[in-house]
Amino acid sequence: MKEVFRQESGYKAFFISMLTFALAYGMYKGVIDNYLAEVVSMSGWDKGVSEFFREMPGLALVFVLAALYTLSAERIYRIGAVIMLIGLAAQSLVPADKVLVILCIFIFSLGDHIQLGMRNTLTLQYSKEGRGGEALGLQNAVYQVGMLAGYAVIIVVFWRLESTEHLFKTVFAVSAAIIGIGTVSTFRMTGTSAADSAKHRFYFRKKFSKFYMLEVFYGARKQVFFTFGPYVLVLFYGANAMTISILFAVSSVCGFFASPLVGKIIDRFGYKIVMISDTLILVIVCFFYGFAHHIFPMNIAFVVCCINYVLDSVISLASMASNVYVQDISDSAEEMRATISTGVSVNHLITILVALFGGWIWKTLGIETLFMLSAVLGLCNSAYAATIKTSGKRAV
Repeated sequence: MKEVFRQESGYKAFFISMLTFALAYGMYKGVIDNYLAEVVSMSGWDKGVSEFFREMPGLALVFVLAALYTLSAERIYRIGAVIMLIGLAAQSLVPADKVLVILCIFIFSLGDHIQLGMRNTLTLQYSKEGRGGEALGLQNAVYQVGMLAGYAVIIVVFWRLESTEHLFKTVFAVSAAIIGIGTVSTFRMTGTSAADSAKHRFYFRKKFSKFYMLEVFYGARKQVFFTFGPYVLVLFYGANAMTISILFAVSSVCGFFASPLVGKIIDRFGYKIVMISDTLILVIVCFFYGFAHHIFPMNIAFVVCCINYVLDSVISLASMASNVYVQDISDSAEEMRATISTGVSVNHLITILVALFGGWIWKTLGIETLFMLSAVLGLCNSAYAATIKTSGKRAV
């Protein structure tokens, strides 16, 4: 890291804080679905409602960062940490009431999204000139290691102990304490880095209209799996927190190794081919996720769904192709960053709607229809991607 980051920067404290936040997030993510199903007794519809509020901060992020624009990136990052701490600490204290639990999820998500908006900015500003890409790679690797450690903690804890409300709340309390340690570390970041102005506004241009539509289709289809994929395993197949954490860990490891490969495929065959062809796998994944219990015995259907969840996490990496597409048609790096930032907001706009609509579909029409909808959205994504005219510019 000494070769990548400026020694006078606060990168050491930054990475310590990020590692602790990732550890806490891995523990939180490893149990939250089971907590909602087993303790709070949330149905598929309730899960959709909770996801609606969890995604709201992502949509509002551009306005939140605009309001904090006068502050340094370090201070905004620290504010995000404090809000995460409040949300997770409250989750460990409030009773298992749906409204209170969803409120805590919203608060935690707000802090998490604020930090997400600053991590790349701080990493790039702490890096030495010409080492930005390597710095971002190190940042992602450290965060992934932290999350995997969090999943490992949950696997060990729930392998030894029986799921109870007290145990879930203990996990939330310990995770909050870990975030507290990370928050203390953020106060050692004394720099005054400027926040990325590209993240503080919407940037619309006609030439990026296809990208915005691709984000709509991708955000919709992604949200079905992100929100309801693990919840189907918990509510429909009875998966416990240990099993879900193992699944998340396997998905992370597969994504870690598959990500460079997918990037090479995009460079080799082009972003358009990748955006079109990944749907072929997606249709198979969605079919088995929705209909496995009609084809196989329940124990085998559960394994099939787990495999398909991992496959979906891998093919989701193909979304990198749309960013390469933006790079290909942008006139400047600033325009590219602003467009991708707007794409994130567009993505979140559709995801909060799909969360509610998906919960209603599960409740009224069943998981079969829900995942067939995801396949149809994927096909729409590919059909729309086929209309893209490549510019012939070389993406670097």
